[in-house]
Formats: sequence, structure tokens, C-alpha cells
Amino acid sequence: MALSGSVTTNLSFAQTSTGDGLGSGRFDLAVIQAIALANGVAINQADVIYKQQATILTAATLTLDLKGGGLLDVFGVAINPVKLVGIYIFSKASNTTNLTVFGDAAHVPFLGTVATSLTLKPGGKYEQWDPSLAGIAVTAGTGDIVKIINAAGASAVVDIVIVGRSA
Repeated sequence: MALSGSVTTNLSFAQTSTGDGLGSGRFDLAVIQAIALANGVAINQADVIYKQQATILTAATLTLDLKGGGLLDVFGVAINPVKLVGIYIFSKASNTTNLTVFGDAAHVPFLGTVATSLTLKPGGKYEQWDPSLAGIAVTAGTGDIVKIINAAGASAVVDIVIVGRSA
């Protein structure tokens, strides 16, 4: 199987001002950044992808063990990433609870220290991409967990995409 794709960030904003009586103004911001990924295990390449839309029950935890053998790609093939090129986590806008992401003693080191976590509010997203040769290391037992904790109050729906390399 071959994998190729791209990640595009598109920021588009317009700001207007009525001015001070001498005129008005407008500022347009357009930033488009793309990362193209070819099939493989080198720089700007990836060869495994995992995607899931999960419903996390109230006050429950979703734990993805990237080295435990339980992750299957969309074709039902087990994936075992050695390096991650990117991760995308989106909390649906219709959710009513916050999600705590990472913070596990053995999480993949996206944010530095193992104690570091972040809060995703409804409609919020987290994504990180590292297409360098080093990528983000996945280490069995000490750096292979992606954990998402739902706060109490209601179930939450989350979209997850993980892109990586098998070697």
C-alpha cells in the first residue's frame, strides 16, 4: 500500500475600520502553508495512517496505544509507527464538555514533558506536524500513548488522525 497526501493550513481574515472621519480602512490577511507528504520513511514522507471518530462517554478516557498492536488502518491492517509525522485531534463543536489531551506518563512526546497536557474545548482542535527525518519518536512503554479524557457531564465526539512512518 502507498500513502501520499498533504496538510494545508489556510488562514483568511479581513478587518475593517470606519476610521476617524477622514476615511476607512481594510486589512486582509491570507496565509496558506502546505506540507506535501510522499510515500516512504524519509523526510517529507509517511507510510502509515490511522483515523478514528470516537465517542468518549462522560468522565471516560480514550487511550490509543501506538505500539500495543491494536491500531488498524482503514483497510484493517495493523500499524506500528516508529515515528509520527503528524497528529490531528478535533473536538466536535456540538460537544458540551472539555477534553484533556495527553498528560499520560507514557504519552508520545508532542508537548515536551510527560506531565504536560492541553484542554480542547468544543470546536477546538490540536494538530502538530513534523515532516523532518527525525519526526516524533514513538517508544514502546515510555512514549507510545495518546490519551484523551472527557470531562463529566456528557459524551463527546472527537476526530483523530495520526500519520507516521513504519521505520
